[in-house]
Formats: sequence, structure tokens, C-alpha cells
Amino acid sequence: MSQPAIVIHYHELWLKGRNKRFFVSKLASAVRLGLEGIPLDKIERPNDRLVVRLKEGASLEDTLSRLEKISGIAYYAIARPVEADLQALCEAAWAEVEPLSFATFAVRAKRSDKSFAHRSSEIETVIGRFLLDRLREAGRNVRVKLNDPDVTCRIEITSGPALVYARKIPGSGGLPANTAGKMLCLLSGGFDSAVAAYQMMKRGAHLSFAHFYGTGARPGESSLHVARGLVRQLVPWQFTAKLYRIPFESIQREIVRYAPESCRVLLYRRMMLRIAEVLARRDHALAFVTGDSLGQVASQTLRNMVAVEAASNLPLFRPLVGTDKLEIIALARKIGTHDISVEPFHDCCPVFMPRSPALHATAAELDAAEAKLDLPQLVRQGVAGTALESYRYVAGRVESAEVPLNRPKEKQDAAIA
Repeated sequence: MSQPAIVIHYHELWLKGRNKRFFVSKLASAVRLGLEGIPLDKIERPNDRLVVRLKEGASLEDTLSRLEKISGIAYYAIARPVEADLQALCEAAWAEVEPLSFATFAVRAKRSDKSFAHRSSEIETVIGRFLLDRLREAGRNVRVKLNDPDVTCRIEITSGPALVYARKIPGSGGLPANTAGKMLCLLSGGFDSAVAAYQMMKRGAHLSFAHFYGTGARPGESSLHVARGLVRQLVPWQFTAKLYRIPFESIQREIVRYAPESCRVLLYRRMMLRIAEVLARRDHALAFVTGDSLGQVASQTLRNMVAVEAASNLPLFRPLVGTDKLEIIALARKIGTHDISVEPFHDCCPVFMPRSPALHATAAELDAAEAKLDLPQLVRQGVAGTALESYRYVAGRVESAEVPLNRPKEKQDAAIA
């Protein structure tokens, strides 16, 4: 048999009306980037689906593995390329459905190449009858069911070889990468923020990451290795990413020195947002993303979340706000961030943890708690200490590099003020 083809179906893009062409083009670009380095003959776009034709020597396993991380795909299938001939199509359809276990089936045909002599309805009738006879000869108690069958054998008549497939592989769903604008994710080392980042990437947002870290109780305990691991795991969904590394412990000590104990963690978070806002604006990001889940910890009560986000002028998105911890952990396992987040590291937020943290703070109360802090200077300190790494997903590998973080001082001061 010749090299298989991959048929890619999408569903949400159908809702885009006149903008559909833009989203389908972005999906095709994402598929092309995601499969870079795999020998491809071509990527076709017949009638509301994509067809990836592989060259000889292309790894099917590698191709399928990479498609798992491309957003915008409802499902995909490994298709048999066959001669556009009814008898050849019948035999290929039998080879597809014979190993499967089912009670009902249907045949669906699409004829992109109108030069093929038989209409779609005729193709469905002929192949459906052929399969039904073969299955009953084999002693199988099956019947044709046109609406919601257990198995659908699909026939695609294209300008190249015809394609036959019956087994669907679920895709990640969502929207194609880089179709919804830029956001900045406040990335901790835990489960939540990485999963929140994935949820927004899946909706087409392009994320940069800001990681605030401490030096660690002992050498080697800093959380930087975990943050880097999480970004490396996430970047294939959007192909490029930036990681801002911000040392935070000296700023925390200033907060501990001058602010009420019960408000410490909330003030840490407000300071993170102020520093991150400067970085977000230099990247033209439109909003923040965090991993907050309502009521999960003291700083994530409704009143506290509202009081914290008041420190920033950018919108703050919390895709996990109504999700419980077990659901978050299950999704972390699915996307491959779970085992990275369970590695030991020193989280900066619990440093100098208050004995009795505030549960229902208001923005006015936190403003008052910050009265003795030189907020602009602390923001400048945080931005000045920031380092930047860039990440790229190329030919199935993640590459990273340290890059200079240059910003004219007068523009930086204006953004902070």
C-alpha cells in the first residue's frame, strides 16, 4: 500500500462565517509548522478539511504525535490512498471496517473531484451494500444506520488518489494557534497556571510567561528549572514563547518590612501584577492569565481576587476559576505538565507566610497596607532584575536562548509611572 494520508477535520471553524478563510488558513499554517521536518508531499484543503499527504519515509508515529499538539483540530484519521475505482474503493473500505467491532455503520462519500463518474450518493449505496454483504457473510449481525452509527466509513474522492478511512482520532479542539491576540501568563511552578495557559492557547491566544522566583532555602531549590520545563512543554501549542524571569525575594522582604502580616500574600500578588504589566505592555499583550481557582487558597477568595486585580490596568483572565483541583491535575497529566510541576522547588509566594492570612480584603484596604511602600521604585527594581529567554518549536524540537532585555530608561519610567 502507498504511504497513508492524514485527513484533518475541524468543526468550530464552521461558525466563523466570512472569517472562516482566515481561521482555516491559520490552521493550515499551524499544521505545516507542526509537521516541519517530516517529509510531506503536500497539504491540500478540499471541502472543509485538510489532507496531509506524506512522502515515502515519513514517520506516521511522529506525525500523529505532533498533530496531538495542534489546536483547532476536531479529529483526524489515517486514510488509505487508493485508485479512484469503485471496486478498489469497496476493497479498501472492507479493509478499514473488517477489524472493527460495531453493530451499526454507514458510508459517507465526498466528491471533490467532479471528474469522477459516480455521484456521492451512488458511491455510498454501492460501497454500503458491498460492506453489508461481506459482513453478513462473515456471520456478523450488523445493520446500516444513517444517523449516528457506531462506525462511519468515509470515502474522499480528491484530485489525487481517493482516500478511505473509518477510524477517527480525537484532536485537541479549540481554535488555531495565534488567532486571538497576545496575553501574559503569570507562571508559577504548580499545576494551575500551566493548565490555565494551555486553556488560553487552545482558544488561539499567544502567551508569554512571567515567572517570579526566590533563591531557594538551599542551593538548587529555585523554581526556575520547573518554569523552564513548563514552558518547554507548552510551547509546541503556539510554536514560540518568551519567559521573563523576575527575582522577587528582595521585593518580598520590603513588603514584609512595611506591610501588615495578614496582607502579605495579597501584596505579593499585586506587586507581581504591577511588574508584569510593564513587561506585558512592551510585548503589546492585551491581558493577563493566571491559574486562580475560586476558593482554592486564602488569596483566591472572591473578594481577595477582586482586590488583587485592582492593582493592574490590564484585564485578568482566570480560565480555571470554576475548576476544582482534581480536574486541574487530570488536565495537567493530559498535557504533560503534571510530572514537571511535582518536582521539588522553592515557591516564592509562601515565603514569610502570614499565620492568619486575610480572607476578605478590599482594594482600599490593600491600598492602605501599601502606603509605606515605594511602589514605583519596587516596580523599577523588579523590571531591572528581569531576564528573558526565548523558546521556539522547530522540527519537533524545542530550542531556547537567552536574549537581551533592552528597554530605553525613559520609556520604562513612563510605563511604571
